[in-house]
Amino acid sequence: MSQAVSHLYRFGEFTVDVNQKVLTQNGGNLSVTPKVFETLLVLVENAGRVVDKETLMGRVWPDTFVDEANLTFNITQLRKALGDNARNPEFVETVSRRGYRFIAPVEEGTETLATAQPTAPPVSKSHSKVWLGILGVLLLTVAVGGGWWLRNRKAKTVQPTAGKVMLAVLPFENLTGDSSQDYFSDGLTEEMITRLGNLDPQHLGVIARTSVMQYKNSHAPFDQITRELGVQYVLEGSVRRDSDRVRVTAQLIQTKDQIHLWSREYDHEVNRLLSLQDEIAQEVADEIQVTIGNTQKLAETARKSSLTPQAYEAYDLYLKGEYFFNKRNGVSLGQAIGYFQRATEKDPNSARAFAGLADSYSLIGGYTGRPVTEFMPKAREAALHAVALDDTLAEAHTALALVVQNYDWDWQRAEKEFQRAIDLDPNYATAHHWYAEHLTWRGRFDEAFRESERARQLDPLSLIIAADNGAILYYSRQYDRAIAQFLAVREKDPNFSRTGLIRSAYAQKGLFTYSVKEVKDWQRAWGEQAWNCSELAYFYGVSGDETQAEKALQTLLKLNKRQPVDPGAIFMAYLGRGKKDQALTYLEQAYAQHSNTLTTLKVEPRFDPLRDDPRFQEIEHRVGLE
Repeated sequence: MSQAVSHLYRFGEFTVDVNQKVLTQNGGNLSVTPKVFETLLVLVENAGRVVDKETLMGRVWPDTFVDEANLTFNITQLRKALGDNARNPEFVETVSRRGYRFIAPVEEGTETLATAQPTAPPVSKSHSKVWLGILGVLLLTVAVGGGWWLRNRKAKTVQPTAGKVMLAVLPFENLTGDSSQDYFSDGLTEEMITRLGNLDPQHLGVIARTSVMQYKNSHAPFDQITRELGVQYVLEGSVRRDSDRVRVTAQLIQTKDQIHLWSREYDHEVNRLLSLQDEIAQEVADEIQVTIGNTQKLAETARKSSLTPQAYEAYDLYLKGEYFFNKRNGVSLGQAIGYFQRATEKDPNSARAFAGLADSYSLIGGYTGRPVTEFMPKAREAALHAVALDDTLAEAHTALALVVQNYDWDWQRAEKEFQRAIDLDPNYATAHHWYAEHLTWRGRFDEAFRESERARQLDPLSLIIAADNGAILYYSRQYDRAIAQFLAVREKDPNFSRTGLIRSAYAQKGLFTYSVKEVKDWQRAWGEQAWNCSELAYFYGVSGDETQAEKALQTLLKLNKRQPVDPGAIFMAYLGRGKKDQALTYLEQAYAQHSNTLTTLKVEPRFDPLRDDPRFQEIEHRVGLE
């Protein structure tokens, strides 16, 4: 019998047979798709080195147009096969914004084999069960082209908005040596984004704060940053603040050849900060105009006089409020509320401080689990006051839109407020983002996708915009694409909470085991919370596991006795159990308490069993979503 030499890679208890295209664990074959095997092969061939995404995709899908989400999905399935963990990897490490690295020691060798094919050892049961469930998702995901957020390898840059010059303001460096002053340098960055974005929104687009702040303290190469953001110009600089003076350096760079078009140093009294920001913004705009040969002069900023000591103190408090608001967790939102309140007390005419206060009140309930009735009246009051103070402020109208949508269910007024905000500031990514969500709740998915794409162009690295695009895919019943999108976001942040909606997408495909695992993983990280118990009751119920469903339901009811929980959570638990009468009773209570559950009535697939029930239709009518 003739002999053949097989090329092998070994790591731990695994062996990669290059010739046979087989992955084994302790001698037993593991069932992996050819594309997953090819992904692994590229990584082990380059063990210890970073393999960028384009190289991987070029090897795995040569001469084929695919989205990066397919690569993300392959990596996820490879980790499952190896029993690896993205958070604490043993084998495959994610290198942020670059690619992947195989970090386990790899031994390369050969083995002489008979050419006759030996009988294959039995497939590992534990892995075969996993792959039977996931195979359908993988095949369909590859077929539909995967997620939207991450760029494909043939389109290497984010495409700018048509007809616009795109600019990014990179985080100003804090040179004080005091990290407690980060709020000030971050605030200057955000203010420059706002100033430049308001100059001429029809011709000059400015990347939003969320995306550029990812490069704070980053050593990413300049060409990588500009490629990821899709901009033609970059403004960067530093700031140093003493007790009564502020020193700012700024420079404008053209990205195509990295030429420094303009550079300035400023040294002003600290109470002249606002006029200094306008001065920088106008000089940048003038230089861009000269460079592109635009005959239409970009709008000039309104020069502001020096601030009084009290007004400057209010502005400083506002910057601190924005700093903590952008951290987006329950504790930081509480801190933001405190700073915004103090800012409004120091300067009762600060519309932006009132808008920030409204947004903080609107979001804090969702991050803390406390009743929305505790916060939303305060959010309404602050938003209305912001609009009254400055009807031309996009942030004020966006804040008001969120209140009247989520609490009043006044859909027509909410849409008008979103549209007004976008008319005032087309570069305000949050307005496009939240308007896309609004359109989703109303079932207008084509429009929602368009607004979501506009938000992405303005804030290309925003995880919440990317995750909410996955939500639109889920609510429009494109479950495979939604799963791929959520997994793509998790490659950037495995703990990003909005991706938890993936469990519902799994359930709609009948992959209840994955749905339950998602909830239990969340429980291990965050404890036994009401919505976790609700989700377990629902997924166990629809999967037919009555014992576990009842156990989760009773745990939820006990939590409710200890401290009242959102009635929407109990409604969902009973719905999964198939107990419609009890479910609708709690849906009525959710309506009475203005639960956020009600905003999804029109589009949530899980509510389908109730759609023919007159009681459900009546509630849907009262919410304005029939």
